[in-house]
Amino acid sequence: MIYKEFKDKKLSALGFGAMRLPIINGNYSRIDEKKTLEMIDYAISKGINYFDTAWGYHDGNSEIIMGKILSQYPRERYYLATKFPGYDLSNMTKVEEIFETQLKKCNVEYFDFYLFHNVCEMNIDAYLDEKYGVFKYLMKQKNEGRIHHLGFSTHGSYSTVKRFLESYGDSMEFAQIQLNYFDWFFQDAKSKVELFKEYSIPIWVMEPLRGGELVSLSKDHTEKLKKLRPNESVVAWAFRFLQSIPEVNMVLSGMSNLQQLEENIKIFEKNRPLNEEELATLLNISKEIIGINGVPCTKCRYCIEQCPQELDIPYLIELYNEYSFTKDGFDTPTALMALPPEKRPSACISCKSCESVCPQQINISEILANFAKKIGR
Repeated sequence: MIYKEFKDKKLSALGFGAMRLPIINGNYSRIDEKKTLEMIDYAISKGINYFDTAWGYHDGNSEIIMGKILSQYPRERYYLATKFPGYDLSNMTKVEEIFETQLKKCNVEYFDFYLFHNVCEMNIDAYLDEKYGVFKYLMKQKNEGRIHHLGFSTHGSYSTVKRFLESYGDSMEFAQIQLNYFDWFFQDAKSKVELFKEYSIPIWVMEPLRGGELVSLSKDHTEKLKKLRPNESVVAWAFRFLQSIPEVNMVLSGMSNLQQLEENIKIFEKNRPLNEEELATLLNISKEIIGINGVPCTKCRYCIEQCPQELDIPYLIELYNEYSFTKDGFDTPTALMALPPEKRPSACISCKSCESVCPQQINISEILANFAKKIGR
């Protein structure tokens, strides 16, 4: 197992994510405890020492099961991370109650790592609002030794992340973001990596395989990779990409069965970063996938100047692409809800003024109408 230095700790480069544990009869709430125990036992025996859970995973049962199983091992054998569920604004007034409950659920007296969960457009104002006291309370717990390291996770935009860092950056020890070779361009993860580099904040990676979407590629794309590394699987390429980014300290994988765990551990036995040719090939494949399936907006912003509704059309198209790729995921609706009604896709009046100046000749009005229909459904 590869290990990375973090302060006074050596962390396994592969972390065990507890969002997609084995379940019973397809019921997300019912975790298969026996299979989960088998996986955790194997993970620890092979050197994984970082385990990540959260308040909402498996409808609240992930923390319970992880706490129950991990408590069977000496506390020094593992590092446990969980998060404050600020993705639900109703929790903002309950930080103390939730934190105390999490300690009991996880059967621990302290958390090695604790995060502000999913800093995004919807909750950034509340996270920064002193009247809720989330930051103040969590810093108090850190000073008292009940949180050893404080950080945050985010699916938010660059500007939202920057705003969070401008307020709390000096106190954040690590940042957890969605990072993979597809989102390097698609979600502009590259810019976020550069931002964290400015703040000297190490990166924890979530969704290294984009929820399983990068497990397989087309025959043509697979053959291109095989020519460069005949013995590497498509999955291994995704992880090798992350091994090529110096700022990445931790890669979390939400493994659902023992086979996935075994395959990932084997990949992390050695550090094999991509060379320039390999990196260029992989990123070109990413661009080709985006070009085939996404709306080719270049964010020139000519459309905004012509829009009588003053809609941020490039941002709406970015959300449309994300919604299409993630098969109706929850992040896009959350981002849209953060916008006032008059700035959402449904506010488009189909005047087509934007289309008259679009260099890519995108049928913007049609796309926004389709987007509004999908979200409404």
